[in-house]
Amino acid sequence: MGGVEEVPTGTCREMCPAAELARRRRQRRLHILELGPPEQAVKEYSRPAAGKERPRPEELRPPPVLLATVRHLLGQAARSHPDLSAAEQCAFVADRLRAVRLDLTVQRVSGRPCAAVLERSLVYLLRAGHQLCGEPPARFDAHLHRAQVQECFAALRRAYRDEGDHRIASEPLFQALFLLYNLGSLDALWQILQLPSHIRASPELSTARAINLAYLEHNFARFFRLARELPYLLSCALHPHVAGARRLALLTFSHGFSSRNCRYPLARLTHLLAVDRLEEAEALCQTQGLMMLEGNVIFQKGSFKDSGHLQHRPSCLLVDGKWGETTLQEFTEAICS
Repeated sequence: MGGVEEVPTGTCREMCPAAELARRRRQRRLHILELGPPEQAVKEYSRPAAGKERPRPEELRPPPVLLATVRHLLGQAARSHPDLSAAEQCAFVADRLRAVRLDLTVQRVSGRPCAAVLERSLVYLLRAGHQLCGEPPARFDAHLHRAQVQECFAALRRAYRDEGDHRIASEPLFQALFLLYNLGSLDALWQILQLPSHIRASPELSTARAINLAYLEHNFARFFRLARELPYLLSCALHPHVAGARRLALLTFSHGFSSRNCRYPLARLTHLLAVDRLEEAEALCQTQGLMMLEGNVIFQKGSFKDSGHLQHRPSCLLVDGKWGETTLQEFTEAICS
């Protein structure tokens, strides 16, 4: 009968283990954001492989060091750098956050220490996802980024469950972020409905459920009205679905307002769909095959052209305009547990 597998406990007190730092220095593989004093280097992600030797304690960072590492990444590493694009900067931070999650997993860290690290990681990833959504695939891999966000959500929600009845104060916000990020998913909604009643009744989750219901019911006037009122981070979580909601709204209107003599003011449609500019709304309509006449949209179901997935672009009205005068690190610490 085999013994119980021993769970390693990290002893590394630096953001990057000494052996890795020495090796990467020899190979000249320090990132531009790591150049300078040794304490600026951060452990990079290395994919676990079958047969690979288990990490030694000196190669693993304990939870307090992992939390300090994430705070560093959201502070110094996330600031704009003259020699790096925003996409390159995100690639560096996202890689180091994956390494942080791997250290958590190997040590089987759970509960509050795990949640504290993952909440801050999600704040960065959700914000970066919106900021870079207009970048071409060669510079920003949206699918890989989304997978990383979903992995973070899964691990964070497990950490919340580990706490049992001793719930973490920031849980309602992050459960709401999970639901909005998975807008329209019946599985995500079912998971939310299994939460304790006092969390389901929180203002954050009540609003997220209302937006989800409006989307499922195709009540787009209510959907975009509620989206306008969301605070910044919740808006970042919802925004990947905004382009699809606008396409579905135009499809619905093309059936509901289909008439040879019907004219729908473009300005009114721009406001209803929470589009930043009239020109952007006009281009959106034309992409779907809708005709324009003297500042009006002509909805006819026969002319609607389903272009499939619309391009996901940043939004000032729904997201960027809600960002206040603060740093990412200050913003994160204000909302995390």
